[in-house]
Amino acid sequence: MQNEGMQTTPAAFDISAKTHNPNAGLRGNYADMAADFTVRQHVGDYTSEEQARWLRLVARQLALLPTRACREFIDAVAKLDMQRGIPDFATVNVALNAATNWQLVAVPGLVPDDVFFTHLANRRFPVTVWLRSEAEFDYIVEPDIFHDFFGHVPMLFTPVYADHLQAYGHGALKAKRLGGLDWLARLYWYTIEFGLIRESGEIRAYGAGVLSSPKELIHALESAAPRRRPFDVMTIMRTPFLIDDVQSSYFILESFEQLHHDTAPDFTPYYTALRNA
Repeated sequence: MQNEGMQTTPAAFDISAKTHNPNAGLRGNYADMAADFTVRQHVGDYTSEEQARWLRLVARQLALLPTRACREFIDAVAKLDMQRGIPDFATVNVALNAATNWQLVAVPGLVPDDVFFTHLANRRFPVTVWLRSEAEFDYIVEPDIFHDFFGHVPMLFTPVYADHLQAYGHGALKAKRLGGLDWLARLYWYTIEFGLIRESGEIRAYGAGVLSSPKELIHALESAAPRRRPFDVMTIMRTPFLIDDVQSSYFILESFEQLHHDTAPDFTPYYTALRNA
């Protein structure tokens, strides 16, 4: 994927029109953002209610992880110590930079495709600063700091995964020019968001959308309803995904090296085949 890539989660779909329309219902405060859509994280501004809600969200997910999350995720979560409260990105960046040369950047919410891809290509992961309301405790439409941080950040400490994500950022910028993002959205969705991996003969989760949702985690690994299929790039790009329900299909990696290797080729011929089909 040196020159090719994948569409990101709907958290980064093109929202240019919304950011110029204050009545469009966009979550987050975009008033003080920089040109790259970053803002400052003011850790002291989180209320005691928000801190308590964060701790409840973390506790609920931690109880489900031991037999369901991949080893890399569990190891990183233990080091991040999220049971102390909403993380300070600046503090986390010290450890993350030492581990994989990545850093977190705070964003007000949804960001345009090009902005998201450019951050990833430069080893920066955008993390939303606001936390869901109490009414959204069990389900939220847009990614918040819990989804972005708890779901995505631990895997950034795994070098091969982190390298893949940077390559994805570079490739996605080209993919957008080639008109491939509609197909590549599916590849991101079934890996970074809802990916499963085989570990010592058992299926475990590594996708952020699975690991940050108790319902999706149980459904993905224990329900008889969904199809669990071998990882195959072209099959994935032909498979639609569900935005507002648990998934009906999941794809299983044999290793993170497979993810990096199988998405390394130039995807231009794939787009041609998909377009012709």
